[in-house]
Order: sequence, then structure tokens, then C-alpha cells
Amino acid sequence: PLETDLHREQIDLLIRLLKWYWRDQNDFYVSGNTTVFYNPDQRTNRDFRGPDFYVVLDTEKKDRSSWMVWKEAGKYPNLVIELLSDSTMEVDRTLKKALYATTWRVPDYFWFHPNTLEFRGFHLVDNAYVELQPNVDGWLWSSQLSMYLGILNQKLRLFTAEGQLVRLEEEAMRAEATQEKQRAERLAEQLRQLGVEPESV
Repeated sequence: PLETDLHREQIDLLIRLLKWYWRDQNDFYVSGNTTVFYNPDQRTNRDFRGPDFYVVLDTEKKDRSSWMVWKEAGKYPNLVIELLSDSTMEVDRTLKKALYATTWRVPDYFWFHPNTLEFRGFHLVDNAYVELQPNVDGWLWSSQLSMYLGILNQKLRLFTAEGQLVRLEEEAMRAEATQEKQRAERLAEQLRQLGVEPESV
């Protein structure tokens, strides 16, 4: 179960960001707080987990109620992010980390605490996780997304390899409107300097 509104909002934010940024791609699946089943004999083996946020690459982009590894060409998530809380952080840091490294073999594993802002990331090397080192901005690189993850305004956000913030659709529209307004203001000022009133153009 989700812990707080912050957890739910953070999961939704990450899903929306990636879906919008990769809107022209049809070869990935992104979800959160849904079940990943990894043993086809569920009557005797209850092998499943519900990552807070995960991404599977090189797969069909379509809606699913859950992810069943044996029905998806044996594919496990390429990236998992767990949101820490007081009740889950011990499991996220130990049991889940071990499962994702040795059984799921998830290349990129991150965790983030929406309240304390604890943020760490790991990349799989020879069946063991090696901790990622932050860049000068405190961001961590995801080789699977080819993007950085970093904290902005107390939220975990995505950044391009060039350091640009990955925006939501509505954020991109607001930014474009602001830029258009600034361009119009600069043009108007240039016209005034030439002795031309902008309204008459």
C-alpha cells in the first residue's frame, strides 16, 4: 500500500514525465505500484513484487493490469525506483535490493525518500550493485534511461544528458508561452528604440 500523498504524487509524476518525453516511442512499458509476477506457478510459489516505479525496455507499449515475466519474453524491469518510508525502507535497502540484483538482475536500482529526500542509486555489475556517484548537481545517471535523476523542489525529476529538465506536457506549454511572451517584449522594445510604436506594426 502507498504510504502518503507524497508517495502517490511522486509515482504519478515519474510515470507522466517518461510517457510524455517518450511519447513518440512504442518500445517501452512504464508503470508503478503494480504487480510484477516472476514465477508462472503462482499456486505454489507466491513470487511477486510491486515496485513503486519501473520501466521495461524493448517491449510493446500497451496497457497491462500486471507484468508477468513468463508472458513477456522473460523480460524483467530495466529500472526500478522504490520510494522509502519508515515502514518499508529496511526491506527496500536489503531484501528488495538483493532480489533485484540476483534474481531480477535489474540494471538500475534507485531509492528516494519523499520526506527526508534520501536519494541513492546503483548499477548492476557482475550480479552485484555498485553505488552510483552523483555529479556536481547531485544527480545520478541512469544508463537504462540515458537520463539523469535528481531532486528539484523536493521531487525526484528527470534530466536529459545535456542537463535539461524533462518537463510535463503542461510545464512545456507554460514554458513555451513564457518564451513567446519574452520574444514579443524584446521585439516591442527593439521597435521602440527605432522610434516605431509596436501597436502600429
